[in-house]
Formats: sequence, structure tokens, C-alpha cells
Amino acid sequence: MRPDTGDYIPSKGLVILMLQRIMVAVIFIPVIFVIFFGLPDIVLPIILALLSMIGVHEVLWSTGFVKNVRISAISIVLAGTIPFWIFFGAKPLPFLCGSLIYFTLLFAEALHSKFSVTLEKMGGAFLFSLMIPYFLCSFIRISKLELGDFYILLPLLVSFVSDAFALFAGMAFGKHKLAPEISPKKTVEGAVGGLIFAVIGCVIYGLLTQYWFHLSVSYLALVVYGVLGSLISQFGDLSFSYIKRQYEIKDFGNILPGHGGVLDRFDSVIFCAPLIEILIRMLPALHQVSG
Repeated sequence: MRPDTGDYIPSKGLVILMLQRIMVAVIFIPVIFVIFFGLPDIVLPIILALLSMIGVHEVLWSTGFVKNVRISAISIVLAGTIPFWIFFGAKPLPFLCGSLIYFTLLFAEALHSKFSVTLEKMGGAFLFSLMIPYFLCSFIRISKLELGDFYILLPLLVSFVSDAFALFAGMAFGKHKLAPEISPKKTVEGAVGGLIFAVIGCVIYGLLTQYWFHLSVSYLALVVYGVLGSLISQFGDLSFSYIKRQYEIKDFGNILPGHGGVLDRFDSVIFCAPLIEILIRMLPALHQVSG
């Protein structure tokens, strides 16, 4: 039987899970503030590179999709270089050189493998080694926008609040299955709860920035961030649950107690961050007060 890849665990196991998640949050939240606001700018691409490299390793090896050491290694290296490419201006020539080297090595391994390295495996390795870091690099791009210091927390706020309150609402009110074939214990009620509290979280964040930092705030835009951000966060969660379900694994890793691996914690962020970046560019919610 396939393991349950849902996030909700009943009775005593749920209590332990919640305590583990609280402990991780107590440590993790201050670390986020230090990384974003207390360290040199170059630390952000370093952190994103590490997260991306771990994430690519997790998805390739936990699923057994690519267990070729050399393909895994070059894919992890590619994932680790993308945040620095973004940070230093995303020039086309370095990307051309890097992609040429990557694909040359990838096809050299395929030619050497006597057809054991399939096109599917090569395509999957490239998909994750590009998608994970490029989407996470929205934090770098957001940080360079006007008022980026205020916007940069929003992808984490939306995705984490949506995840947490989807769990709480599902525990309290969940009756109707959301996607039983993919994540059996996620419910429609949980999804709605996550969406509502993501919106509330964005509005509260707007109030704090308005009254503490005297910014002009568009609350309508923040509501849009909350609604669309929660929807894409839950979509991202389900997307990676689909991978886990297909390969019959519960978690991608185990380095974060109560969460699993890096991808188990950041699956929703991977999709939420680029959407929030797009919304910030198209529908900015924060403005400097003139005069």
C-alpha cells in the first residue's frame, strides 16, 4: 500500500508533530530575520544555493528517479550556481556557458550509459535543477525592488500561514476530501481556512508596515496577494505530494523535525515566491508616502 503523504497525523502523533513544528519555528523565524536584515546581501544567494542543492538532491534520490551519481552531481552544481547568477545580474553569457557545460556533461553521461540514462531522466534532472533555484531566487529579485525589504517577507508569510492554518482548520472542521488520491488527509475546509488566514495575515502585515514604518498601503492588493498566494501555495504542496505519492514515499528527507526535508517545508514557497514577485511588480501594495 502507498504511504499516506498527507500532512495530518491523528492523536498522539499529531501532538508530537505540532511540538516539533513549533520548535523548528522558534529557531527558524529569528534565523530568517537575521538572513534578510542582519547579514551582508551575499548571504542570501548562499542560503538559497544551499537550499536548492539540498532540494535537488532530495527529489532525485528519495524518489529513486535519478540514482546516477554524476548526473545528480552536475544537477546539484547547476542548482547551486543559479542563485549567484541571479544575484550578479543574470547576464546571458554566463547562463549560455553554464548551460552548455551542463548539457554537454549530461549527454556525455547518457552516451556512456548504453541507454540506461533515458531522456526522461535527463529531462527530470534538468527540470528540478532549474525550477527549484530559479523560483526560490524570487527572494533575490524582490530584495532589489523598491521597498524590497518590506516585500521580501510576504512569500514566506503567505505560504507558511496558509500551510499552518490549513492544518488547523482541517483538524477542526475537515470533512470533505480535497485531493484524496494525492494527499488523502487534506480537506476542502482546511484549504479554505488556509486561504482566509493568509488574507488576514497579509492585512495585518499591511497594518504593521503602515503604522510602524508609515508606508502607504493598498489593502486590496494585499488581499489579492493572500488569496492567490494561498491558492498557489496549496497547489505547490499538492504538486510535490503528487511526486511523493507517485514514488511511494512519505517525505523527501528528514533534516527538519516535524516537516521532513527541505522540499517538504518549502514546496509551497517554491510556487508562492514567484507569484508574489509577479504581483508585486504588477500590483504593488506598498508605497512611500510623498512629502
